[in-house]
Amino acid sequence: MLINTLLLKNFRNYKDLKLDLSPSLNIFTGDNAQGKTNIIESIYYAALGTSYRLKNDNDLIHWQEEKAAINICFSRIDIKNNIKFLLTRGKRKQIILNGGVIRQKDLPGTIMIVLFSPEDLMLIKGSPALRRRFLDIELSQTNIFYYTNLVKYNRVVTQRNNLLKKIREDRRLLNQLDMWDNQLIDSAVFIWKSRFTAIKKIAVYAAEMQQVISDNKEELKINYKINNINKYNVSDDLKTIFKNNLIKNKGIDIKRGTTSIGPHHDDLELEINSIDLKNFGSQGQQRTAVLALKLAELEYMKNISGQYPILLLDDVMSELDEKRREKMVKFFQNKNIQTFITGTDAVMFSKTAAVKLYNVSAGQVEVL
Repeated sequence: MLINTLLLKNFRNYKDLKLDLSPSLNIFTGDNAQGKTNIIESIYYAALGTSYRLKNDNDLIHWQEEKAAINICFSRIDIKNNIKFLLTRGKRKQIILNGGVIRQKDLPGTIMIVLFSPEDLMLIKGSPALRRRFLDIELSQTNIFYYTNLVKYNRVVTQRNNLLKKIREDRRLLNQLDMWDNQLIDSAVFIWKSRFTAIKKIAVYAAEMQQVISDNKEELKINYKINNINKYNVSDDLKTIFKNNLIKNKGIDIKRGTTSIGPHHDDLELEINSIDLKNFGSQGQQRTAVLALKLAELEYMKNISGQYPILLLDDVMSELDEKRREKMVKFFQNKNIQTFITGTDAVMFSKTAAVKLYNVSAGQVEVL
């Protein structure tokens, strides 16, 4: 996968920007708050239809304008494509792929990306929600049915929770719960099985990456944990197990007004040399594990789709020591992965070969 040209119109602090991009490394340097991350954000938005920094699309539009646009020419397996996003204040965005309008639900996987941002350094010691999001973004880009079931599942959980709150006030509504439970079960089991299958592969890739980065000193293990359900196995009848647990927890759910079990409560358990990484791993081990997970993402998506995704590294290289930086850059150069990197210090990349270097200042981009 390759992005050839990026055009931004009134996007963030860019009034009118056109970039012809390197198929290898594209490195954007400059002072903070000049617009480097906005370029990474535009590519992320084009891949997933949402920002990783903001929830409101209106905030992506230049403050003096009513409309903005992202236009990307890209190649998938040597086939040229074009995707456009038209943003208008107060209106739903319009997505145009190769001249035809598509819906948000059809977008994931069109452009595949892996993002590594400073927030990802919290992936290990942060909340379970971060690790679930890591999985959801990866699987949504490689399996459109996963994305469809995830959207449906989240919608049903919200509707079920609303009903649970009403049942607390009016028990006559209790008979409506079965309808939502049946919908919940089907999507939940699909999500669980997809996550189990993915983690099995990702764990292998991540373990290999951890060995390389740590010079064979660290063994990384990853397990998927279904919270609040005991004694289960991926080969078990998860549908029956989930249904029985929903019945068992019905009283608690009604009392709390929330659904207490399901994929929205699950987590990843990570160990380094048989030690719980989140609670007992050193900061260096945790950061190495994050690197291993991100590099494993690349390999997993290549295995599923037949091509590497675009790699976005937003202001994280300075957080890594020189040895880890060199190993990481060498990895994605050897794999011919198109990479976008932001940083404040161009000297940091002085040893990097086959690179296109840009300077960003106040929404202006200059090729160095």
